[in-house]
Amino acid sequence: MNGPLEEHAEHPEENVEYRVAHLRDRLAAEELGELGVRAEVRAGGVVVTGTVPSAQCRETVLRTVREELAGLSLHTDVVVAETATPDHAEELP
Repeated sequence: MNGPLEEHAEHPEENVEYRVAHLRDRLAAEELGELGVRAEVRAGGVVVTGTVPSAQCRETVLRTVREELAGLSLHTDVVVAETATPDHAEELP
């Protein structure tokens, strides 16, 4: 008889996909729902990318990612959008 741990050991990629799907659901359901943060399985690891409006929001996203995907190979590229008013005019060629 196979228990839950044995099933995950036989199909580890399914476990990763399930955990990434759960992360996506959690990000969409919480206060971060409006953000364009993406999580994808690539080459045995998970890549999380996107742009967020503040450093606090970035920290919340990264904490959530670490909680949901602990133990997996992660690459994160979540950046804070530049919302400051420019201090000089843009020079066009």
